[in-house]
Amino acid sequence: MELKSLVDQPGKLPTVPKVVQQLMASFNAEDISAHEIAQQIATDPALSAKVLRLANSAFFHASRTIGTVDDALRILGFIMVRNLVLGNGMVAAFKNTRGMDLHQFWRHTLYTAVAARWLAMHAGMVGEDNGDAVFTVGMMHGIGQLQLHAVAANAVAPLDRHSNVLDSDRAEREKEAWGFHYADVSAELAAIWHFPDALVTALRSVPDPLGAGRFDRAAAWVHLGGWAARVAILSQDDENAQATYPAAVGKKLGVDPAWMPLLVKHDPDKAERAMPSLGELAAGLDAMLE
Repeated sequence: MELKSLVDQPGKLPTVPKVVQQLMASFNAEDISAHEIAQQIATDPALSAKVLRLANSAFFHASRTIGTVDDALRILGFIMVRNLVLGNGMVAAFKNTRGMDLHQFWRHTLYTAVAARWLAMHAGMVGEDNGDAVFTVGMMHGIGQLQLHAVAANAVAPLDRHSNVLDSDRAEREKEAWGFHYADVSAELAAIWHFPDALVTALRSVPDPLGAGRFDRAAAWVHLGGWAARVAILSQDDENAQATYPAAVGKKLGVDPAWMPLLVKHDPDKAERAMPSLGELAAGLDAMLE
């Protein structure tokens, strides 16, 4: 199996809703206005309703009811509204993918994104780390896994029998088997869809932020968020969770392990600095997975 063969034919690419295609094009459009984006979303009534439902969810703590897509853009910001549309579009594009537990996969993806966003916002560097942009990487980082299962199910099946797609060593196993991993596929898709180079690079670097040459902070936040999501989704015990914690990545980012209570049980005084539960962080965003 070759990387290019997974994405080099139009028939092998997922069918993305038109409004999502337009939003993708906006990534590199410097002169596009928030009003234009709102108009694009408004062409799809069902999507507009979902964006408003998400914007009024507990996740955003809006001080008043958000009644229009224009309001959502003004209050939440362009990047976050685009995230909601992209996330919903990706779920729709891959809804018929076989060979995977899609509910588990998307739950892990959402938990990864919200954890990475929280970390970037609470432990990141001002002017260096953008939580909403990190959320984008988190929501998109696993699309390569979906593409692999959609177009090369027979080739992926033997590995699936021995390794969950969410396992911490999954990318390494894939690289040993094929010479590339799911994140390389994610990056190739993002490049085809004309996402910014910075996002393409971050997606490719998520499985191993320290081994990708230039250290990519967005990829590193998503890597840490992915660990937290894995612990929750796979119900890992404390011993296994601690054994797989990417301490070197956390150290490179300068993150105090107190962000995750199970890492500092001996220091309960730091509890107030810990990240809320992932269920709490993702409250309301579940609508993207429907």
